[in-house]
Amino acid sequence: MTRQPAPVLLVLDDREGLVRTAPGMKALGELCDVRVVDRPLQDVPDEDLTDVRVLLAVRERTKLDAATLRRFPRLELLLQTGTHAYHVDAEELARRNIPVALGRRAQAVRAAVPELTLLLMLACMRRLGEASKALGRGEWPALVGRTLAGRRVGVLGLGRHGLRVAELCRVLGTEVVSWDRAGDQEGGAAPTGRPGPDGILLLPLREVLATSDVVSVHLRLSDESRGLLDGERLRQMKAGSVLVNTSRGAMVDEPALIDVLRTGPLGAAGLDVFAEEPLPAGHPLRALPNVVLTPHVGSTTEEVLTEYAEIAAQQATDYLAGDLDPDDLLDRAVLPGPDALGGLRRAVQS
Repeated sequence: MTRQPAPVLLVLDDREGLVRTAPGMKALGELCDVRVVDRPLQDVPDEDLTDVRVLLAVRERTKLDAATLRRFPRLELLLQTGTHAYHVDAEELARRNIPVALGRRAQAVRAAVPELTLLLMLACMRRLGEASKALGRGEWPALVGRTLAGRRVGVLGLGRHGLRVAELCRVLGTEVVSWDRAGDQEGGAAPTGRPGPDGILLLPLREVLATSDVVSVHLRLSDESRGLLDGERLRQMKAGSVLVNTSRGAMVDEPALIDVLRTGPLGAAGLDVFAEEPLPAGHPLRALPNVVLTPHVGSTTEEVLTEYAEIAAQQATDYLAGDLDPDDLLDRAVLPGPDALGGLRRAVQS
């Protein structure tokens, strides 16, 4: 019997080169024709995408809207590294019955994002951004920083990252309080002093903002959290305090943030995420002296990217074997249909 061509698996945005070289991806190459796009997807001709059956997206670097997804007429599975898929048109995928498998089971990210969060806190408190820029200009600045020890840190959201950030801050001798959307839908109704996970004091949002020396955002992006820290709430923050955001830029009103960084009450901000990414070259945030900016690298570590690649490779292998774990899916209701699965399996087995 003539062997059919192996199903094409296309890797997007592997800028660091860690996904394509992961051991699991090399093994997957025996089952699939693994191809890597080393340029923006809009520069790839449509004819090069026609045979793609599995798409592996590294993080959220390419927006997969309906128009982009239609460029993949034979697509049957989307592998999405990371735990979210905010850049994906889930409705379009559901309409075509294309499942999305996420990297939720990854463990390395549980260290990576909290560590960067702590780094940004310390950098802002010790004014490292200002110091580095001044030294780069040939100056020797007399800067006075502050320690985290003895301060109050307000954690917005007590999920896996928020809890770990709270743990790290406690080790450094801070008092940790929190606001969690689940217990305080309106931002002010939660009973003051109510204990939360790990005994962390849960307070109304207004009180967390007004009394914390550092506020760190660890919420899922949703209709409720989008724009949560608007101008009114940013102006409620304690004078000289620090805002750290390693979650999603859309939760903070950026024009209002720029204003309070210039005029107060906010003293500094450490930001890994932005409303528009990449951050435009002329964006006002780039010019502010009291900000520390990183280019959305919270989960960009060797450990995390390698683990994401291993998970994606295993998910692709499981899919080909008809054994994709529903717990990995963005939407458990969108499962591979028998025709799609059979087509891939026949291509591999024939």
